[in-house]
Amino acid sequence: MKKNNLLSSSYSRKTRKYNSYRGQVGKLKSNQLNRRFNTDRPYQKLCTDISEFRYGNCDINHRVYLSPIMDLFSGEIISYNISRHPNMNCVMKPLKEVIQLVKGLPYRTTIHSDQGAQYQSHIWQKELKKNKMFQSMSRKGNCIDNSPMESFFHIMKAEIMDCNYDFKEDLISSMKIWIDYYNNHRIKTKLGGKSPVQYRKLSA
Repeated sequence: MKKNNLLSSSYSRKTRKYNSYRGQVGKLKSNQLNRRFNTDRPYQKLCTDISEFRYGNCDINHRVYLSPIMDLFSGEIISYNISRHPNMNCVMKPLKEVIQLVKGLPYRTTIHSDQGAQYQSHIWQKELKKNKMFQSMSRKGNCIDNSPMESFFHIMKAEIMDCNYDFKEDLISSMKIWIDYYNNHRIKTKLGGKSPVQYRKLSA
């Protein structure tokens, strides 16, 4: 591959990572997962984060933020929101959708994140407590504690950000199409050559 100049440069491209850490602005939680990302049942272990996507002039007025929630059972993105601002509304919408999914499970759900201000907030933590969901946080400065989510963002950006988007609508449309492709068609070796949705349905 190297001799014939067939190596991809997309996956080695460095991009600035959005950082929602603002110090301790709320209540921190311990790392309940401790990098134990595997699980044999759906919706038992979830992870989330926020990432920034740029378009147009790539300045502060030309950015959107993706807040997905991933099921570590299959790697499926079970809920997400795309917003102009990384505020509480950005993260609460997918959380409330997930709460409806996990209702009635015979086991409790743990949702893992970094120490971003949104996840330290009283609003986020109150919603989890009300719905009997455990909260887990990465240690400060340890992005590997949330590596499944970091890996997802890396793959997504490598595969859809290989061109510049002039308009927000074009970028958002590409993001939605890609997430649907990732969930339903992008196969994984560790899932036995199945997509996340196929794996979940066959394991039900």
